[in-house]
Amino acid sequence: MENFTLPCKSNPVIPIIPSKLGNPSEFSTKPTISFSRKTKTRPNPVTDHLNYLCKNGQFTEAITVLDSIAQSGSKVTPTTYMNLLQSCINVNSIQLGRKLHERINVVEKVNPFVETKLISMYAKCGFLEDARKVFNEMRERNLYTWSAMIGACLRDQRWNEVVELFVLMVRDGVLPDHFLFPKVLQACGHCCNLEATKLIHSMVVRCSFTSSIHVNNSILAVYAKCGKLKCARRFFEKMDERDGVSWNTIISGYCQNGENEEARRLIDAMIKQGMEPGLVTWNILIASFNKSGQCDVAMELMKKMENCGITPDVYTWTSMVSGFAQNNRTNQALDLWKKMLLSGVKPNGITIASTISTCTSLRSLNKGLEIHSFAIKMGLIDDVLVGNSLIDMFSKCGDLEAAEQVFSMISEKDVYTWNSMIGGYCQARYCGKAYELFMKMHESDVRPNAITYNVMITGYIHNGDADQALDLFQMMEQDGKVKRNTASWNSLVAGYAQLGEINKALGIFRQMQAFSISPNSVTMLSILPACASLVAMKKVKEIHGSVFRRNLESEVPVTNSLIDTYAKSGNIEYSRIIFDRMSSKDIITWNSAISGYVLHGRPGVALDLFDQMKNLGLKPNRGTFASVLYAYSLAGMVNEGTRALSSISEEYQIIPGPEHYSAMVDLYGRSGRLQEAMGFIEDMPIEPDSSVWAALLTACRIHGNLGLAIHAGERLLDLEPGNVLIQQLMLQAYALSGKPEDTSKLRRFGKENATIKRSLGQCWMEVNNTVHTFIAGDWSKLCSKYVSSRLQDIAEKAEGPDFRCGLGVEEEEEGISLVHSEKLALAFALSGSPSVPKSIRIVKDLRMCGDCHRTAKYISMAFGCDIYLSDSKSLHHFSNGLCSCGDYW
Repeated sequence: MENFTLPCKSNPVIPIIPSKLGNPSEFSTKPTISFSRKTKTRPNPVTDHLNYLCKNGQFTEAITVLDSIAQSGSKVTPTTYMNLLQSCINVNSIQLGRKLHERINVVEKVNPFVETKLISMYAKCGFLEDARKVFNEMRERNLYTWSAMIGACLRDQRWNEVVELFVLMVRDGVLPDHFLFPKVLQACGHCCNLEATKLIHSMVVRCSFTSSIHVNNSILAVYAKCGKLKCARRFFEKMDERDGVSWNTIISGYCQNGENEEARRLIDAMIKQGMEPGLVTWNILIASFNKSGQCDVAMELMKKMENCGITPDVYTWTSMVSGFAQNNRTNQALDLWKKMLLSGVKPNGITIASTISTCTSLRSLNKGLEIHSFAIKMGLIDDVLVGNSLIDMFSKCGDLEAAEQVFSMISEKDVYTWNSMIGGYCQARYCGKAYELFMKMHESDVRPNAITYNVMITGYIHNGDADQALDLFQMMEQDGKVKRNTASWNSLVAGYAQLGEINKALGIFRQMQAFSISPNSVTMLSILPACASLVAMKKVKEIHGSVFRRNLESEVPVTNSLIDTYAKSGNIEYSRIIFDRMSSKDIITWNSAISGYVLHGRPGVALDLFDQMKNLGLKPNRGTFASVLYAYSLAGMVNEGTRALSSISEEYQIIPGPEHYSAMVDLYGRSGRLQEAMGFIEDMPIEPDSSVWAALLTACRIHGNLGLAIHAGERLLDLEPGNVLIQQLMLQAYALSGKPEDTSKLRRFGKENATIKRSLGQCWMEVNNTVHTFIAGDWSKLCSKYVSSRLQDIAEKAEGPDFRCGLGVEEEEEGISLVHSEKLALAFALSGSPSVPKSIRIVKDLRMCGDCHRTAKYISMAFGCDIYLSDSKSLHHFSNGLCSCGDYW
């Protein structure tokens, strides 16, 4: 702050100040006001009459009297004129004040006190610019004048202007007093002006105001508020006197900086020094621990407070309820709400709003209705905060009528009220009603903000109407008053990604950066999962580059998503590099790495990571065990897998779910222990779902158990009667069983044998930045004669005894005229360039058949290339004639 530099040689602003203040003339060349003993004055009828008129609110008559006095050539005393100005302040009448200002010449002597009162009148009536104009035109200003102008700016929260005025005052040779210092320091704290604070601190020392506890607390508050805890602590330790405000300030400073434990030690030190913490002190600390998610510590502190004889008030309870609610400990939050009511503490609007939010999280309409009734009894139904929470709760619990009723009852709606109701309609997929309300909002006193638009965009795109969402997005720019923010772009990116339109999502992502809008972690978490495909590797690298450029690699969720996406894109090596570089890992990090190695058929590495995780003291969760059980299955470690399943509930108190049971069926089935797999299914404590029967069907197909395969298939048909693929598999199984009459069983699902549509598989492959689509039997992308002969040659050489599929039951059939799409894609890759590519990446929509699997193994060995093929069942990595799935998929 260049204008704050105080000259100290040619024109010293503050001369050497003695330890005790003497005559003000020692410090200023300005005239001073002398106060003499009051003398008895004669009664003045005119003054008495004016005072009477003002006292009775007859201001028009008072102005008429003033005009009469002026016409007669008489004057009124400064005191009388200031009383008139005070009347303007009392009734907040700027019109009367302006009239008095026009008649200032009627005052017998306009002194700084009169002009100061005029400044106060303008400022307190809300016309600060007029006050500043009077102030600037004053020929003489004293401490009271400066204090009035500074106080006016302070009330209007013009923090920088307060500091600038203080600088001008000091340069004008006027010294502040112990009443003014705290006001200026308050402004310094709000605008974090540490340079000014340090200068004021030095002035306080030189002016010998260090004994003022009020001034010292103000200095301490600025250092603490601006995060300069070392300076604050040093100043605090040197204070000769400390009161409750001093302790609260330093404790609050540590809390604001997230150093809760040090704040807790300070409160213990406060008690040791014989000063009992008050309710405010305890509330500061309790609120801070709740905010940081340490709700149990906050609960201990509240009990400790009660043991010290201090009863929790509404702020204490509100902090506890909202703290538990915000940390997803909803049931405990509701328990605290009940305890608060039983203790006789009357909740406020914030308490009720927090409790309603808890009911929203639980999706508990009944409990929400209870709180709603309580809010009505308390007369808080018109409270905007309570109303907004109720609208949100009713909307998310599916009771839009109740939400509409609350919305209509709120007389003073704010932007959050409108947004909550619009969001409720969007969530219920009533985008038409949302749009109607959106247009009504345009006509109201409350203008839509970016959140309003974002809610509408998200609602439309989730409803599948991407065009309307894009129109709203463009409308924001046309509106002019509402600027698109990162969340606006994120709504489109996430929406297109969820609709499966990855190219459009990436287009918006690139356009976003072209408009200099920096993607954030939400952007990355929206778009990365959509790129988890073998044909999107280059896109993943592009997004990773953006993550790196924006320093988002330190965000653990973003890095976790990169680990998962790289693995699903076929690059487990780079996934591991990112994992190893991470300085901080959570359970999702470990799960992403473990599941990545399982996906790539490397169970040994996955189980090593599992052991490392446990050694570090991290507790596995449901997702961890699902991957670990599949790892044991891949490794053929049946006994170890069985023990792992037992430990889920016995050691970790996790109730196994369908994902764990299907993994166990896979474990038994992969090892050929089909009867054990069937026995395991029969003993399951929950009803087997499709994933369990699908795992058994796969095992039966691989190991050639036709009877059990038919049993598993029929159970699948019971669960998914409209699944055409299952019907097709069952037709083949019935034919193989020699009992074609069993195909009549399919009729109960409404599908005749003749009407079952045969599936034509498709696959996709990226070549030279272009994604090519291949459909079974479609030779349009290939030179038929050349490719046909080459495929036939490869097929003959690929014949071998390693084909393990015991049952020729496939999701799609292949013949002379119908070549599967993956074979066409492989032929295109081999014939599309002079040299064979080192890596071929293919995505297929159906399960790869045994013959295509064998062909891919042969090509990987014969041509020395790696083939990555992701089908509906597994990720296959073919290399040197072997597949990562172990020929089991």
